[in-house]
Amino acid sequence: MRKNILFALILSALSIGGCKKYTDITPTGSLIVETAKDYYELVSFPNRGYLISNFQYLVDDMWMKESNFIGLTPNIDRVHFSFNENIDRVSLIQSSNFYERAYLYINRWNTIISSVDASKGEDNVKALAKAEAKAFRAFDHFLLVNVYAKAFNPATAATDGGICIMDKYDLEAQPTKSTVAQVYDFIQKDIDEAIPFLQAQPADPYHPSLAFAWALKAKVHLFKREIAQAKDACEKSLSYNNQIFDLVKYTTTQGGPSVTPIIAPNNPEVLSYQYIQGYNETNFGYSWLISPELKALFGTNDARFNMFFNTTSASFLDIGSNAAYYNVAYTRFFYPTVGLKTTEVYLMQAECLARQNDLPGAMAVVNRLREKRILSGVVNLPVPASRKETMNIIINERRKEMVLGFNRFLDLKRLNTEPEYAKTIVRTYPLVNKTVPQQTYTLLPTSRLYVIPFPLNVLKKNPNLTLNTDEKLPF
Repeated sequence: MRKNILFALILSALSIGGCKKYTDITPTGSLIVETAKDYYELVSFPNRGYLISNFQYLVDDMWMKESNFIGLTPNIDRVHFSFNENIDRVSLIQSSNFYERAYLYINRWNTIISSVDASKGEDNVKALAKAEAKAFRAFDHFLLVNVYAKAFNPATAATDGGICIMDKYDLEAQPTKSTVAQVYDFIQKDIDEAIPFLQAQPADPYHPSLAFAWALKAKVHLFKREIAQAKDACEKSLSYNNQIFDLVKYTTTQGGPSVTPIIAPNNPEVLSYQYIQGYNETNFGYSWLISPELKALFGTNDARFNMFFNTTSASFLDIGSNAAYYNVAYTRFFYPTVGLKTTEVYLMQAECLARQNDLPGAMAVVNRLREKRILSGVVNLPVPASRKETMNIIINERRKEMVLGFNRFLDLKRLNTEPEYAKTIVRTYPLVNKTVPQQTYTLLPTSRLYVIPFPLNVLKKNPNLTLNTDEKLPF
């Protein structure tokens, strides 16, 4: 058993990190994973990454430099940026770093869950290791089902094709696909089984805390439109960590990133540290342009934009497009893009209150966040006259607070299942180049593009896996 565990973890390391040594993913000084403490320490995995390059442009918040689009052969980025439903995406997605990493992480969690009970050590440490692994296994299944399947719709989730649930370690498995409802049931079961054994203050920030688990539970309930349960889970999460990093004070009195660096894992509002590229991902912010629409949404007095984004480099963006790019090195400030954080919990809480028609309560939560983000002018917004207006404010705050990662993609998918909040995205492009005709691209709320095809190499390996869209297999 120990030899198999060792081989699996080495394989995971080589697949994810290329040249990482085996000792990078095992406890310091340990050659064999054999004790409960060893398994517990394996949960801490500081450099988990979820590369979103196969679907990052299917949103209204991201942008592409014109020289990376005009006159070039369509690849998956350009197909998605132009919202083109007429091109076969299956052949374009030969493989997926996102898909492969998520399942490699799941195999890691499954190894811990299935093997820790037979290890040497105290029962409470075994229970903690197993619980933490279940929390992260739930997180990874949640990401996978929300990328490769339709958003949860109470009316159709029981029949909508989902993903393969992996509940045991098996590198050679060819599992069958579960429905969206079944995957969500599995996720909720993992979270509920984990919570009683988790800690408020884990050994390090790469272990899941109670604040993280309750936040994830809130997110799952919210995506299922189980509003009362989501609201309760938000309150539980905030009871363990309710910190909001004060960007206003940081800007005005602490000198900002150039004077007072805030690096991972020292951002107090972060509940889990994962990345869209790696620990140093925001060092390459010039490759992650935000759209003119999102830039305009920030306005001129928002510390989230003024501190972190640049609009003036002709090398990195098209001057005159009104796009912008992230411009602060990861060694100066860690800006969370993927993992859960307290401010998302606050905004989920606000959304729950709005959906329950407590508009003053919802806006009180929104304004608590804005007080830490808005530098001048109108900070505290008045209570709107309708739930729809209140929800629009909350949705826009989510766009500004949870920028650069995959959260806007997930939000568009879930909100598009509700006619009241569904959005048709219209993109006019190019904005600067005058040598090619300007075109208007449209992404409907019902577009099949929102369901990303499984990667071709996985489809070939597992005949039990079928597409969740009406696209055709090329073999």
